[in-house]
Amino acid sequence: MAEELKVRYSDKDLEEFRSLIAEKIVKAKSHLELLKSSYMNDGNNGTDDTSPTFKAFEEGSQTMSKEANTQLAIRQEKFIRDLKNAVLRIENKTYGICRVTGKLINKERLKLVPHATLSIEAKNMQK
Repeated sequence: MAEELKVRYSDKDLEEFRSLIAEKIVKAKSHLELLKSSYMNDGNNGTDDTSPTFKAFEEGSQTMSKEANTQLAIRQEKFIRDLKNAVLRIENKTYGICRVTGKLINKERLKLVPHATLSIEAKNMQK
């Protein structure tokens, strides 16, 4: 009985990707903390003694930046979740396998986008 040959990255490769992803998770979490602290900040930037016009302008800008930071934080949380899912795929030894074609995703692509689940070929098919 011939065993079906499965295409996957070696354990050594998977370990390299695991450490790359672990570093990215640490950086992403610290970036998320910065975003959260900036929009949870009370917003008093020492403008109490400045003109009312400037203060109104700053409050409007704070609202916009608060919304922008909230959106960035949401995207950052999704990025962290995607990275954690990539770690699970490493543990399952399914990491780096395109979910459409079943072929290995190019190593260079995974280094740039370590949470990728599609090869360039599959991504181009979606267009």
